[in-house]
Amino acid sequence: MKTNNPVLSRLGQAAQRERGAGYGAYGPAGYADQGQPYPTAAGYPTSPPAVRPMSIDDVVVKTVVLLGITGISAIVAWNVIPNTLSAAAWIGAALVGLVLGFIISFSRMANPALVVVYAVVEGIFVGMVSKTYQEFLGYDGIILQAVVATFGVFFLMAVLYRARVIRATPKFTRGLIAVIGGLFAVMLINLVLSLFGVNTGLRDNGPLGYIFSLVCIVVAALSFILSFNEIEEGVRMGLPARYSWTAAFGILVSLIWLYLEVLRLLSFLQGDD
Repeated sequence: MKTNNPVLSRLGQAAQRERGAGYGAYGPAGYADQGQPYPTAAGYPTSPPAVRPMSIDDVVVKTVVLLGITGISAIVAWNVIPNTLSAAAWIGAALVGLVLGFIISFSRMANPALVVVYAVVEGIFVGMVSKTYQEFLGYDGIILQAVVATFGVFFLMAVLYRARVIRATPKFTRGLIAVIGGLFAVMLINLVLSLFGVNTGLRDNGPLGYIFSLVCIVVAALSFILSFNEIEEGVRMGLPARYSWTAAFGILVSLIWLYLEVLRLLSFLQGDD
């Protein structure tokens, strides 16, 4: 099946190679000349090993597992890491998570172990950032509010996608990917400038900070549409079941991004009280 999504095309090609390249030492290539496509001797399989295709249920289960790992990691980090090391912990986790995210995103193979490690690292990052907002900055109750708002937006986008109110058309996909790339570049530039003492106001409690946070929240919410479409198309293409980890990874990334942006916006609102 053809698709306009470059990620799905890449994964689909990789999956096709896995299915077509044979079945290890027992594939057709090794026995074609003998007129026997698969070995039948004792101790060998009599048919090629089946590759179970990915299903929606697979993605749901993997997403819940990753969210659980992230949540547990966040709780452990909150309670175990000393306050004196909190800043170093969340900065280090952010950098490691960024590198892992790029590796997973551009990898041609599904790597469940790497996705799980990413969830653990991001749990540390989210846990320490959350602790900073609630305990060090004094925003009482902000964590629960951010969690409820994040999952509320997630389920709303799922309903809108299911009802086909918002569709991941090729134009929509290209445009949103371009916007996400632009936002990432802006945030990176803003970070670099802040290291040199230049304050752009993008992340401050002011008009520009409000607008930028709202834009990030809207874009993060729309990114779920891309994830839902990738899952749907992946199922149709018959990607192997382990690619459900990659699909769940995409949802986890969007959830974490949305949570952090909601957390920041809520801190602005509480700061105005």
